[in-house]
Amino acid sequence: MKIASWNVNSVKARLPILLHYLKEEAPDVLCLQELKVVDEAFPRLEVEELGYNVETHGQKTYNGVAILSKHPMEDVMRRLPGNDEDEQARYMEATINGVRVASIYLPNGNPIDTEKFPYKLGWMDLLIQRAKDLLALEEPVVLAGDYNIIPQDEDCYDPKAWEKDALTQPESRNRFRQLLNLGYFDAYRTFTPNVNYTYWDYQRGAWQKDNGIRIDHLLLSPQAIDTLKAVGIDKEPRGMERPSDHTPIWVELDQKID
Repeated sequence: MKIASWNVNSVKARLPILLHYLKEEAPDVLCLQELKVVDEAFPRLEVEELGYNVETHGQKTYNGVAILSKHPMEDVMRRLPGNDEDEQARYMEATINGVRVASIYLPNGNPIDTEKFPYKLGWMDLLIQRAKDLLALEEPVVLAGDYNIIPQDEDCYDPKAWEKDALTQPESRNRFRQLLNLGYFDAYRTFTPNVNYTYWDYQRGAWQKDNGIRIDHLLLSPQAIDTLKAVGIDKEPRGMERPSDHTPIWVELDQKID
């Protein structure tokens, strides 16, 4: 069972690349972030024609998350519990073949001297509580998405360039560690000690120079990590014409598919 995550940075703008990826890589599940469309505007028919079920939690112009699955999705939940007044579409969950999968678009938090940074930290506190509640189920859980967190300096091409950024602040990194300390595993680091990135800025030739950062993560519960067979980052979509600035990251679980 292959589960992938990808911040597409506008599903309409990246639709040709998205369809190519679904045809060529054919993940069982693909979690998308930063759709930038309302639910009604998601290119559902094009995706469904490739054999995927579609669940979305969209928002006009900003944010938006989705889960695409070759298999039925059950108990779909939109919105991170704990703040019913938050209108930003950043979180959804579904159960697929016995695995609870979440698609997460964590707030960026910049600039750090504005209200955006406390919002990021508060959102992460709610995520930590939800992650704790999911662990109590003692089931396979995959928390997939764009976390907007550079966990360690080695996950960045130039740590000094990001010292004042919300992605590297001690408070941000501390909350990411809290998720791991609950019992989750950073799937990519579990299998791959080498440095690799999931995001390259559009400016200053970052892609061509490989000046990237690792901010897209797949956190696995103990029940999921026990079945982990492989993990990887697919760089091909980032090198295509009019790409997202992110590229997909994936895990393969030794999970029976009904």
